[in-house]
Amino acid sequence: MSLLATALAGVVFGLALAAPPGPMNAIIAEESVVRGWAAGFRAGLGAMTADIVFFVLTLAGVATLLEQSSAVQPALYLVGGVLMCYFALGALEEARNTATFTAADGSPGASNGFQKTFALSLTNPYQLGFWLTVGVGLLQPGTLDVLAHVPGVGESLEGTMVVQTGSPTLLSGFFAGVAIWIVTYPAGLVAIGRRVDALAPAVAAASAAVLAGFGALFLGVGMLQLV
Repeated sequence: MSLLATALAGVVFGLALAAPPGPMNAIIAEESVVRGWAAGFRAGLGAMTADIVFFVLTLAGVATLLEQSSAVQPALYLVGGVLMCYFALGALEEARNTATFTAADGSPGASNGFQKTFALSLTNPYQLGFWLTVGVGLLQPGTLDVLAHVPGVGESLEGTMVVQTGSPTLLSGFFAGVAIWIVTYPAGLVAIGRRVDALAPAVAAASAAVLAGFGALFLGVGMLQLV
């Protein structure tokens, strides 16, 4: 039971990292409805590959050293902000040029979603912060009684869901959760897109807005940290 609970907890942690709205999911959405499921999956794989890089860096202690450098945080914000604004222009151009859901006809343009999400993930201070907080907790050997901390009923649920942190089961479950998201999220968007033919330009425009918004936010935070 403990191994099953640990695996399920890992899946939940993985989904919690991958699912929230943000620049990475905006790119996955754009790639999915404009170029099809495979392109959306590749975009998700770029973000997942960056998580694997952060996992290795955290395991080696390098991520903590990067975090301690006073120049790293503003540099990440500024580089990430510039990239997001640049990708927003590309998404806006696709919104103008894509008149319909085109995955079935041979997608317009080559897909570079993997490169986009990989670069953005590596320059995302929030993703680095996740691995320096939750990620470190996942890697450290020990146990965590998850339901024992539920307010009001924790005492009665104590021992019901004990997670083994630092175990291969937890880490496998975590990356399985991320994989589930990058497979099902593009599939859901493609399924909707085939039913609503005009979805592609709308999603591309929404992706451009999300990327531009996060880009402006990152640039603002980066500039404030420099002054």
